Amino acid sequence: MSIPTTPFTHETLKKAKESLAKTGHAVIPDVLDTQTIEDILTRLWAAAETNTSRGAPTYIPALDPNASNVRVFYLLERDRIFRDLIQHPGALAIVRHILGPQILISNFTANIARPGSGSMQLHSDQSLVVPEPWEEPWALNIIWCLTDVYFENGATLYIPGSQSWKRRVEVPASAEEMLVPFTASKGSIIAMDARVWHTSGKNVTVDHDRALLFGYYTKPFLRQQVNWTAALGEDVKSELSEEGRELLGLNVTANTGKVSDVGIGLEEYEGE
Repeated sequence: MSIPTTPFTHETLKKAKESLAKTGHAVIPDVLDTQTIEDILTRLWAAAETNTSRGAPTYIPALDPNASNVRVFYLLERDRIFRDLIQHPGALAIVRHILGPQILISNFTANIARPGSGSMQLHSDQSLVVPEPWEEPWALNIIWCLTDVYFENGATLYIPGSQSWKRRVEVPASAEEMLVPFTASKGSIIAMDARVWHTSGKNVTVDHDRALLFGYYTKPFLRQQVNWTAALGEDVKSELSEEGRELLGLNVTANTGKVSDVGIGLEEYEGE
C-alpha cells in the first residue's frame, strides 16, 4: 500500500512555520486517511514482533519506567511503508522550512504508550547531542499520529516556547509544572523543534493506546543516530531512490555540510 502524498499548500507550510516559531511545535491534521493508518499500525506491530524475535528489545529501562511503553526501532529496515513515510513530501517540506534545503534522516522509531505507561525524564533532543548555547534549530522531529493523541492516553508533554532557552541554566526549577500536552487527531503530523523541552506522558486510560512514529531529521553536519550503511540490508539499499540515499547519508559526501542539490528546496516547493 502506498502512502497518500497530497502536497501541502504554501499556506499550510506558512502556518506551520509560524506555530513552530511561537510555541516550538505545529500540528498538520488529516495527512493520513483511516485505511492507511490501520495498515501502518498492522505493519508496526509486525515490526515489533520481528525485533523481539531477533533480540532487539521493545522495552528500554533507561528510557521508560515499565514495559507498557513499546519502543520499535529499525523501522526503515522492516517495511517499505516506513521508508515511504520518512520521505513524505509534505513532511520534508516542513523540515526544510526550518532546517534549510540540505538535511539528513537521523532516525525513525516508534513509541506506543499502552495503558499504564509512565513518563521519561524531561529533556530536549538537541541538548542531548549539541553543546550549549542552542542558538537555532539543528534538528526537527516529525511525529506521525497513528491514534488520537490527548493527555489521558499519554500525549507528549512539552513546554511552549522552550525552544528559546539557549542554555541549561535557563531551564527553571519549576519546568515540569509548565508542561502541557500535544493534542492531535489520528492521521495528523506534529512537527517539533528539537530544542523544545518535553517528556512522554502517562497513559492513564484502561484500553486506549497512543501510537506515534518519530522521524528525526538534522542539518547535514550532525552525526546521525543510526549508521544506515550498517543498519540497512543490501536489498533495502538497492531499492532506494537517489534522494533517499542522500537523505540517509549513504553516499560518500554524507556529512560535509552539503548533501547535494537533490530534493526540494523551500523556494522551489510548489505545494498548491
